[in-house]
Amino acid sequence: MKVKSYRADFPILMRDVKPGLPLVYLDSAATSQKPEVVITAMDNYYRSMNANIHRGVHTLAEEATAAYESARAKISRFIDAGSTREVIFTRNTTESINLVAYSWGRKFLKDGDVVILTEMEHHANLVPWQILASEKNIKLEFIPVSDDGLLDLAAYKDLLKLEPKLVSFTHMSNVLGTINPAKEIIDLAHLAGALTLVDAAQSVPHFPVSVKDLDADFLAFSAHKMCGPTAIGVLYGKENLLTAMPPFMGGGDMIRKVALRSFSPNELPYKFEAGTPAIAEVIGFGAAVDYLSGIGMENVQAVEEELITYAMEQVRQFPQISLLGPDAGSKGGVLSMVMDIAHPHDVAQILDQHGIAVRAGHHCAMPLHTRFQVPASTRASFYLYNTPEEVDKLMAGLAHVIKLFS
Repeated sequence: MKVKSYRADFPILMRDVKPGLPLVYLDSAATSQKPEVVITAMDNYYRSMNANIHRGVHTLAEEATAAYESARAKISRFIDAGSTREVIFTRNTTESINLVAYSWGRKFLKDGDVVILTEMEHHANLVPWQILASEKNIKLEFIPVSDDGLLDLAAYKDLLKLEPKLVSFTHMSNVLGTINPAKEIIDLAHLAGALTLVDAAQSVPHFPVSVKDLDADFLAFSAHKMCGPTAIGVLYGKENLLTAMPPFMGGGDMIRKVALRSFSPNELPYKFEAGTPAIAEVIGFGAAVDYLSGIGMENVQAVEEELITYAMEQVRQFPQISLLGPDAGSKGGVLSMVMDIAHPHDVAQILDQHGIAVRAGHHCAMPLHTRFQVPASTRASFYLYNTPEEVDKLMAGLAHVIKLFS
């Protein structure tokens, strides 16, 4: 009954993909759908207070600035940050990770320094460090992934003997669904003298995350995966670390004073927010946080745990399908499948004919697919608005694919 009430909040879930064919949206790991309150909040900004922020003293500018900074405060509380100064607005998780690589990495890493990543990283947490490694000759090391989709923590402890400067890892894999033991990974990194960066794009939207409890040094996530708009994300960073880092981009709003040949940067968090920001998107982000807080992240997690457990039980009826990742108790609501008789793109296209939206490909994690010796996979991902009945429709669609290709 709760999920039914959640579904009513999302206008797009009411549509038919084709006449008489209701949408079954199972692609929330790529982007979630948006509730009416988020759409309304952004519409209200444009209709009633559209103005630039932090610069004007007229009524619209002051209202827009207040709404923008109110959203920052909500997000700060949502992740249990110590201060709004530790919440930096970026375009997305990718830009947040790049900010750390370009600003902190370029200033504090030197030739020969070690950065530890994992084999299950999204390209967003691989390529920025590869670029930096090509420029500064830093060394990248990788925590292996076991056959059942878990990180090899014994190997990680051995890698820590290399005295890394940074350990950067995904909290939850967007392919395997694996929920990594972030607090343990961070504690071990700190004991070895390393800082930590958590890619939380798939965790903050799906279960409670406290940066204070994790003791994360940096943490990145995106609004569009948690009922919010696209083109807005967050970098959380401990205040002392952000203070020591140089600006990421230059321009308006990130300065305190400018002369022809010099400048002094603004205070946090504005030092890292150059130019006119995504004002409507930040306000929508704040509305999304209000929405999820009203439901309770524990309840969101409970819905997904029920769905992934049921889905994994049901998909095992098909011997033609193998699953990537661990058992349901160690993962979030991500079901990545490899069918031995059909390519993932064919599977996804046929499911679409049944109104079922899934993702096919390497999901921006090519090295991870290489690790499991598959070129691609078909991924169904669940969120708070999905139902067991939709899992049943997915299974019926998979049965149809198998019948066609058999």
